[in-house]
Amino acid sequence: MASDSLHQVIFEHEGVFIHTSSDEDVLDQDLLVSGTLRLVDKDGEILVEYKPLEDTVDPSNMLCAGKDSSSVVEWGQCPGERVLETQQSYETEWDMINAVSFRKRPCSNGSNGGEGSLNHSHERSRWAFSFSLRDLRSVTIKEEGWCFLVFKLKDSSSALPPLHFHQGGSQQFLDAVRRYALLSECADDESCLLVSTPNKALSQSFENLLDDNNYSLVNKLKKDPYVTTLGGFSKVTNYLFDALRGSEEQAQRPPEEMADLLGEVIPGLDINQQEEPGFEVITRIDMGSRPAVSRGDPVSVEEWTKHQDPEGRVVRVPQLKKAIFKGGLCHAVRKEAWKFLLGYFPWDSTAEERKALQRSKTDEYFRMKLQWKSVSEEQERRNSRLRDYRSLIEKDVNRTDRTNRFYEGIDNPGLVLLNDILMTYCMFDFDLGYVQGMSDLLSPILYVMENEVDAFWCFVYYMEQMHHNFEEQMQGMKTQLVQLSSLLRLLDLAFWNYLESQDSGYLYFCFRWLLIRFKRELSFQDVLRLWEVMWTELPCENFHLLVCCAILDSEKQKIMEENYGFNEILKHINELSMKLDIEEILQKAEGICLQIKNCKELPRSVSSILGFSCEAPPSEPAPHRPAHRADACSNGHGHFTETPAFVS
Repeated sequence: MASDSLHQVIFEHEGVFIHTSSDEDVLDQDLLVSGTLRLVDKDGEILVEYKPLEDTVDPSNMLCAGKDSSSVVEWGQCPGERVLETQQSYETEWDMINAVSFRKRPCSNGSNGGEGSLNHSHERSRWAFSFSLRDLRSVTIKEEGWCFLVFKLKDSSSALPPLHFHQGGSQQFLDAVRRYALLSECADDESCLLVSTPNKALSQSFENLLDDNNYSLVNKLKKDPYVTTLGGFSKVTNYLFDALRGSEEQAQRPPEEMADLLGEVIPGLDINQQEEPGFEVITRIDMGSRPAVSRGDPVSVEEWTKHQDPEGRVVRVPQLKKAIFKGGLCHAVRKEAWKFLLGYFPWDSTAEERKALQRSKTDEYFRMKLQWKSVSEEQERRNSRLRDYRSLIEKDVNRTDRTNRFYEGIDNPGLVLLNDILMTYCMFDFDLGYVQGMSDLLSPILYVMENEVDAFWCFVYYMEQMHHNFEEQMQGMKTQLVQLSSLLRLLDLAFWNYLESQDSGYLYFCFRWLLIRFKRELSFQDVLRLWEVMWTELPCENFHLLVCCAILDSEKQKIMEENYGFNEILKHINELSMKLDIEEILQKAEGICLQIKNCKELPRSVSSILGFSCEAPPSEPAPHRPAHRADACSNGHGHFTETPAFVS
């Protein structure tokens, strides 16, 4: 990744051609322009830039779409640097629907300044252009032995020159774009990807968002200190409001395009996109009846002891995990069992090996703790990140589970341990450091362990599972929301369609459920039960998504019968906190899992989410797709549409 004083290059690919001939069937080398395509981060603005490789770029040919798509400014070329000239505009023509076309203004040096469309120039010129990703309306993907991409800007009747990838790289470019934009397939044209990007509101506070008249929510939600201060919730909620509910630019799109944008899985958050490049068409599937399941009793001390050999190794682990999944653990067993479930202790370790491991981990913990404990006030004044981490941790610790006896009162030693463990985790993973919400994941672990060192290492291993929830781009959170939407759409298309009609199809009201695994939705004891059940990794991958489905299944009748809109749905889901029955939820979630697993026409995307085998039955082979070179033109995401037939 290269950078200079003006920008940071995110993606760069050479050997991208513009065919200046109008006859695409005639490949004349004299009519080709070779250049470099880049994605550039310029002061937080993501730009797409194309620059011919030759040094003799005519500055009058370089375009940069303005931030509001209403003006075009150009780049001047100076020795060794590029200077943005002040509002030297191409002439623009607007029609009544704000579609803009470009005309080349006469050149001041007397060179040919005749008019020419940006998309259809027959001059032997070396075109260069730059535009903000936020101004990109669509990307059309075509193939003629190699891939070529056609960009179309918002509010523009003209498309930019097609970029031909003779040497591959188009898929890598699209993958880079997906890091910053949502690409969804157009309903009328599979080769066209609609583009949606978050705007500056991504960084505004959730409280400000709630105060917006357009998205006003209930006062109770506003006053929830957890919601209004959780940075991750703020970012993703803003992201989803802007990108999915529709920004000002999107509101101007035709209704069919908006329906397509809201009704399709977000390609930028592909599920296992590196593995399965094809498309999948899903219609109403006969899911069959939901099997009845029952829950069991918690694993007792006696039963736990029976699963240990004379040297302390845990034996018959699959049967033990099944028993834990079915009934959880009695509290007396948790302190030891959680260390195995979280991966701190290996299942096949002896008691002596575990003692040695604890001694080693104790030394390691206190070495890291000493790192931040020994930082002087003067040093900390010069370390803004450490100051920020400490400030966030202090704020969160002071409001974490204060009604629990373990953390209640002033100067509670539990709070001190909570603070120290989180500060030490910043030394363990300084890149991630501390993100609001992590204290909720540590609190139950410390409560159970009642030991600073053991709690820290159990938290470390839990964070290995949850790390993606708190990363800056929050890709893990967005992926889970898309996966959850896919599951709900399979299980209950009518309910999903209702939510989608209320701008809630992406289920972002479930964000807090996923971020901290229902920690704020259940009583403290129920959280302990749910987490240990989920840590067994039974009966499938991503079982927590089926827990979400189970809760929504119980609430769908009220939501639909009361005709709840966007605000009412969010209010209703928020008010479920502390009113949920964990055993009922787990029973229903397991039944849903079995129902999906028994489905004979299970979509591959759903199989992938839940970790089921997705091989097509011999009688229903997967459709043949032509083999592509490394430079594939498909966008490679599982795709939902309502059609009369099912293709596995």
